[in-house]
Amino acid sequence: MKILIINGPNLNLLGTREPNKYGDRSLADLERQLSEDFPTAEILFFQSNHEGEIIDRIHAAQGENVGGIVFNPAAFTFTSLAICEAIKAIKVRVIEVHLTNYQSHDRQQSIIVGACWGQISGFGFLSYHLAVNALLLGSPIA
Repeated sequence: MKILIINGPNLNLLGTREPNKYGDRSLADLERQLSEDFPTAEILFFQSNHEGEIIDRIHAAQGENVGGIVFNPAAFTFTSLAICEAIKAIKVRVIEVHLTNYQSHDRQQSIIVGACWGQISGFGFLSYHLAVNALLLGSPIA
C-alpha cells in the first residue's frame, strides 16, 4: 500500500523546536524510522509551511493511488477550513496525528478531525506508527 505522510507548519523544525515538548528527534529521523519499520509499504513524505501547498498535495494524492494519508496539520488543526474541505473532497482515508496531546494544552478542538477517518495524538512518533498500522490493517466496520 502507498501511504502519504503530510506534515504541516513548523514540523520541519522537529528536534530543535521546543524539544522539551516535541522531543529531540528530527523530521528526517521520523521519516527514516517509518521507512525502516514498514518496509512493505511505499511511504511518501511531504512537509510544508504553506496551506495551499498542503491542499494541493492532498488533492494530488487521489490521482496517485495513495491508499491512505497520515496528516499532522500542526497549527492548521485549529484554523484551516480549506484543508478540512480538501480532505472531504477526496476518497482517500486520512488519519489526523499529533505528537502531543494538544487537548491538554488548553487549545481549541480540531476543525479537521470531522473530515478524517480517525485521530491519534499524544504518543510522539508512535502516533505516526499507530496511524500507519491502522491504514495497513483497514477497518472491519468501514
